[in-house]
Amino acid sequence: MKRILSIFIACVICVSCVAVMSACSGGYDGEINVYNWGDYIADGSEDYLDTIATFEEEYNIKVNYTTYETNEELYNILSTSNADYDVIFPSDYMVEKLISEGLIQKLDYSKIPNSENLMDKFKKTTYDPDAEYSVAYSWNVTGLVYNKEMVKGKKPDSWEYLWDKDLSGSILQFNNNRDAYAIAMQLCGITPDTFDKKDVDKATEKLKEQKPLLKKYVMDQVFLEMEKDQAAISPYYAGDIYTMTTNNENLVGVLPKEGSNLFVDAMCIPKNAANVEGAHKFIDFMTRADISAANSSYITYASPVEGAKELLDKDLRESELVYPPDEYLEKCYTFHNVGEEIYAYMQEQFVKLMS
Repeated sequence: MKRILSIFIACVICVSCVAVMSACSGGYDGEINVYNWGDYIADGSEDYLDTIATFEEEYNIKVNYTTYETNEELYNILSTSNADYDVIFPSDYMVEKLISEGLIQKLDYSKIPNSENLMDKFKKTTYDPDAEYSVAYSWNVTGLVYNKEMVKGKKPDSWEYLWDKDLSGSILQFNNNRDAYAIAMQLCGITPDTFDKKDVDKATEKLKEQKPLLKKYVMDQVFLEMEKDQAAISPYYAGDIYTMTTNNENLVGVLPKEGSNLFVDAMCIPKNAANVEGAHKFIDFMTRADISAANSSYITYASPVEGAKELLDKDLRESELVYPPDEYLEKCYTFHNVGEEIYAYMQEQFVKLMS
């Protein structure tokens, strides 16, 4: 079960909502289209804040909210359709790619005053070095989750266990090329931040070795597989692993000893956004400490906003899966845009691999 919001956060938000209820008695003053990862915002369930409803009440702006599963799905929508999303949540390397292809627009930070609340390391980043196009939403690392009743006395602490023949038929792997290839590259001695086609080929061979051992490639399906004791081991995002371990006492979360991907998901405005003004208001709202803490409490990823961590339940803010220690982060890498040719080549090889 996800962690419940602290009483303090709930009280702060309730006061805000009461103050604006009278302004919401009529119709909305406008609307925005928000495109986010699945199950990635506090939605009002299980005593959590309903982030969208709170924004609508405070700003009298209607939110049309839809979701996607991977950065590649988001990219395909933005690059091949006329979809008029106003706010999107790409990961670091995808922000870099969208900037290079002109698919997102520069932000007016004077309309996002809460961006000053960001921790310094998230204000200027490797993927947006001049801090012009994005505002950090959350951050975390990739990790391993295993079922202690199904791994036959093993204590997996390395990515190598995803190739363990003793676990054949009960191993899961990421169903997105960047994360799957990153794990294989690490085991091949390749740093997965940037790479060339030869590196892709080496990692492809490693993934081919793994394929006969797999039960399936997954994204959000990992929750059902692991929480219902249907698989023995899987890589996934460490904050989500924290949630899985609270839902099933047989599950154990691990930060692999080799290090892993340190990722940031950010908020951006697409180039063809219809309501740029409303988009800025939404991003500013999401960067408030209380709102960021509410979302962090629900999604169990770390918040980049100063003061948000202190509002979280003790178990969450002290979890190494949610807030990994600095010595572990020193072993981590971040993804970068590798260029269209190599990116397309990796996608092509991954599709062939899965077919």
